[in-house]
Amino acid sequence: MTSETESLRALLAPRSIAVLGASRDLNKLSGRPIKFLQRAGYAGTIYPVNPKYDEIAGLACYPAVEAIPGPVDLGVVAVPARATVAAIEALGAKGAGAAVVFSSGFGEMGAEGKALENDLRAAAARHGIRLLGPNTLGLINAFEGVFATFSQYANRETPSGPIGFVTQSGAFGTAIASLARLRGLGLGYFVNTGNESDVDFVSAMGPVLEDPRIRVGAGYIEGLKDGAGLARLARRAMDLDKPLVVTKVGRTGAGARASASHTGSLAGEDAVFDGVVRQYAITRARNEAALLDLAELFATTAVPDGRGVGIITQSGGAGVLMADRAEELGLSVPTLAEPTRQALGKVLPAFGALGNPVDVTAQFIADPTLLRDSIVAVLDDPQVHVAAVWLQLMHEFVEPLVDTFRQTLERVRKPFVVCWIAAPEEGLQALRDMGLCVFTGGEPAIDAIAGLIRYGESRRAWAAEGPPPALPAGATLPAGAGVVPSLDAAAVLADAGVPLAEARLAADAEAAVAAAEDLGYPVVMKIESPDLPHKTEADGVRLGLADADAVRAAYASVMAAALAHRPDARLSGVLVQATAAGPVEMVVGLRRDPVFGMVVMAGLGGIFIEVQKDVAFRQAPVSERQALAMLDELRGQAVLDGVRGRPGADRAGLAALIAAVSRFGAANAGRLAELDLNPVLAGPGGAVAVDWLMVLDGD
Repeated sequence: MTSETESLRALLAPRSIAVLGASRDLNKLSGRPIKFLQRAGYAGTIYPVNPKYDEIAGLACYPAVEAIPGPVDLGVVAVPARATVAAIEALGAKGAGAAVVFSSGFGEMGAEGKALENDLRAAAARHGIRLLGPNTLGLINAFEGVFATFSQYANRETPSGPIGFVTQSGAFGTAIASLARLRGLGLGYFVNTGNESDVDFVSAMGPVLEDPRIRVGAGYIEGLKDGAGLARLARRAMDLDKPLVVTKVGRTGAGARASASHTGSLAGEDAVFDGVVRQYAITRARNEAALLDLAELFATTAVPDGRGVGIITQSGGAGVLMADRAEELGLSVPTLAEPTRQALGKVLPAFGALGNPVDVTAQFIADPTLLRDSIVAVLDDPQVHVAAVWLQLMHEFVEPLVDTFRQTLERVRKPFVVCWIAAPEEGLQALRDMGLCVFTGGEPAIDAIAGLIRYGESRRAWAAEGPPPALPAGATLPAGAGVVPSLDAAAVLADAGVPLAEARLAADAEAAVAAAEDLGYPVVMKIESPDLPHKTEADGVRLGLADADAVRAAYASVMAAALAHRPDARLSGVLVQATAAGPVEMVVGLRRDPVFGMVVMAGLGGIFIEVQKDVAFRQAPVSERQALAMLDELRGQAVLDGVRGRPGADRAGLAALIAAVSRFGAANAGRLAELDLNPVLAGPGGAVAVDWLMVLDGD
């Protein structure tokens, strides 16, 4: 048992619970926990605390915490906000290990409430109390009947199950839990973290996943504070082979921060979060319905060994829709092998479809073995790794259909799911009782299958990873803050193994000519100024300078353009560079993120990078294998393989550059604020950065 799990035992599995501010009206917020605990058969001791009463619901009621005769593990605090600090002090004196604070009126209410919340947190810390809330509707451990909540969700029967659910929202979390119950999904744990003054999403989910009765962790996130903790949680989830699926809102929130680099301006909270959860095999669900689809699938269905999807339907149209969606998501809908087609030909009517999708037609109603044998044949195909079966209605044929699926499960070794449109409730329940995942729409079924497949791929990739990449010694970075001169930045990057185009700094036109002749024509010229980080915006770049006269003319025009763009700019001269070649322009960069620390970005580059936003993020450092996965995520990644006769790029060389940049960033996270390599020219012979921008914080 981990130390975090042990520290939260009193919260999640208390042996005794005191309800402070308990009401005799069991329908009131402060009375509901007692009603729920008694109805659930909680085996521990319940201590109502309220000086107004001697008894509540057949239980002795105590005037104060200190009057309770036995030990208290968990305190449920249902008193006004101004009385919560004293309540925590009393629980601390009693030796309680944890407290759930229902009360609102804290940080969510402004500066005064924030100060009160700080006092509450400090009181809990003094006594070693783990605090859930404030402003929380509490928690449920359905296995042990721990209902430390006033949620409407607990008003009805709340069965346990293999899914642990942690939510930052009370109301929306309750809605998601209620939808899960309607589907017949049991939530072993339901935890609302409220204001997260102590216990947050990460620290709550950790011990939930450690419970051997839990197979899947599901979460709803609005904002994240502990990025390093999320990474540790995800790694532990992979060690336990327990998928973690989350819905996070705020995809289009505050977005980019003010920044000198492209990497920084694109490193909005959601873009970084999306990349990091991919990195650690956390599955992100777009909405609450998709969250429950994935949670149910993960809880019931084995992970496929590949991307091949077989589709068996009683409707040709439904099959095409599902096949389209599968290919949109990058899955394979393979052509069935000839032995498979022969096997199907023996069981399907002449007017059925033997391709993939397979159309069994309505004939299977008369002969259910037709459906069974078709599923078995498709799953026997070596290119099919998972199947989806689509059907509709069938209210008069529930029993034979259920029996058909039972027989099918006995004959197959690969996973399959059922999509049953307008299904009779008893049919849905029967299939779920036998461990089948059932969907009520074709596209949601394929979306969930895609999530299952990607989780399997991520987990296998993680298992194949060696130890984390070794970090180089921290570089000797220049003193001071702000933009680092290009040649100073080039020196430390070259030492880190980052390939750069050779360059010279020239303070006047004749020095530029000398540099060009040393490098060899043709050359590139760029303005060098700490005040002009984006050189093209200042018209400060000249390409293809073929001789000395061209260099002299370029020097004059570049300096004039820079001063016209910003008259007060500090001009250090020009940078003269050897011409580099590569058919694909990429961008690679680093940014110190406030949640996840140093993150690395890779994407399709050039002057339109912030318009296209075709980039992928990861927490630094990454291995070359992980860098290749970043490239595979790019919408335009096909250009790396060459298009319209143009050569492609050396992906391995590009991945090596990304990995080297990430190691440099992780090793220098203390002072490095941003790094931008744009463009990085990638071709068959490797990749080289031809422009770079480094920004440092102060010493």
